[in-house]
Amino acid sequence: MAKTSPAQFVRQVRQEISRISWASRRETGTATITVFVMATIAALFFLLVDMVLSNIVQLVLGLGG
Repeated sequence: MAKTSPAQFVRQVRQEISRISWASRRETGTATITVFVMATIAALFFLLVDMVLSNIVQLVLGLGG
């Protein structure tokens, strides 16, 4: 296996970086908002499930007085 010089390594890295298809600013913003909204929906869903299950457990154990 041939050893690569540091200078050649940097050139190869720059070449690979130039091949990357970066997301546009608009795509990044849309993806960020989508993730935030979906995380909020999931958090609210699990909050609701937790509250319902908590009430059921309290009723079963007779603590729902």
